[in-house]
Amino acid sequence: MAARILSELDGDGVLLITFNRPEKKNAFDEQQWQEAAAAFRDARTDPRVAVVVVTGAGGDFSAGVDLSSFGSRREPGSEDRASGYAVFMEALTEFDKPLLAAVRGVGVGIGCTMLFHCDVVYAGESLRLRLPFAALGLVPEGASSYMLAVVVGARQAAELLLAAEWIDAARAVETGIATAAMPDDEVLPRTLEKARDMAKFAVGSLQGIKRTLLAARKAGVEAALGAEAEGMAAQVGSPENLEAIAAFLERRPPDFKKLRTGQPTPEPEPI
Repeated sequence: MAARILSELDGDGVLLITFNRPEKKNAFDEQQWQEAAAAFRDARTDPRVAVVVVTGAGGDFSAGVDLSSFGSRREPGSEDRASGYAVFMEALTEFDKPLLAAVRGVGVGIGCTMLFHCDVVYAGESLRLRLPFAALGLVPEGASSYMLAVVVGARQAAELLLAAEWIDAARAVETGIATAAMPDDEVLPRTLEKARDMAKFAVGSLQGIKRTLLAARKAGVEAALGAEAEGMAAQVGSPENLEAIAAFLERRPPDFKKLRTGQPTPEPEPI
């Protein structure tokens, strides 16, 4: 089975982590959750690594969770996905070295929420981000219910989450989700250049700075992850969620209005 994550360390101490599933727009399955978590854990403890850059193979960053890897009654948040997701989120939220992202194309779900944990985000002009949780009958993930407001402010965060709108590169910069936008072919080279500028400094100092940033938001991130897990457990397998997943698999828009009948909602079948 092909590696879902590629890691390449240069002589300057910059580690490039690449999501390597371009045929699926780098969507996450269990293997990719686990490999990505391992890559972050290894980078954190490797004394040769000063700075990490994360990107996606092909033309996209990540389409989020691979919904097609679940049956018609399985979806993100189900038990067999939770272990990999939880392991990855622990590795990401505890990563205490500078983390830069070079993103272009699609960034949906975790492909968007992960960016709120990055220190610098350079966006290609083709970037299209989305927080799709309302459209999936779910709640936010990745501590985005807290981190998005930290990055863009409470009102813009509420709008982006509740309307599940697409965010292009210009709006990503305007809101603060991205640091800067540029042509697609410049994104990775310029991100690596910025990473090498940082890597010139002492690793202990870089880690110390990053740890202060993490400490300031630790309580909020932990509270958000807990609330999101509770909300996800309530929504997973709900009629709204099952309709959203069925619509995805059938390649049609979800029809949530048909569920608003005023009649008691049937109990979801076991997943």
